[in-house]
Amino acid sequence: MRIHISIAQQLLTLFDAAGQVLRCYPVSTASRGVGEQRGSYCTPRGKHLIRAKIGAGQAENTVFVTRRPSGEIYSPELGAAFPERDWILTRILWLSGCEPQFNRLASVDTMHRYIYIHGSPETVAMGTPGSHGCIRMRNADIIELFDRVPVYTPVEIFED
Repeated sequence: MRIHISIAQQLLTLFDAAGQVLRCYPVSTASRGVGEQRGSYCTPRGKHLIRAKIGAGQAENTVFVTRRPSGEIYSPELGAAFPERDWILTRILWLSGCEPQFNRLASVDTMHRYIYIHGSPETVAMGTPGSHGCIRMRNADIIELFDRVPVYTPVEIFED
């Protein structure tokens, strides 16, 4: 299996080992565009892999803070109470860069930037950039993807 994420199309495509498309999902990447630098709030490009899967068995809309369930379940009321929070919900696929000095090591390290593929509130628009660097997905989609891909699945993020 492998994953391609198109910044231009705001689309995540899951391929099987033979290169056949299994599924396409709308996503939301960084509102600030692409970039690898720590603190840029941009989505990093290039070759990555899923280094860790977090949240197996958690309820849909589980809120994660520093990659741990916070004990909260997202609701519109919780969202209204904390409008500035960047919600990380349901499941996390933590990415690690594979290209030294481009998206791995030093100030461009994707994993140390805490870049994930993760779930989002249903009110968050998909198909348009809006994240702080991560790849946001609908909760049902991240659950499906999470259950299909193993750790170390290759992920390529490209501009088109």
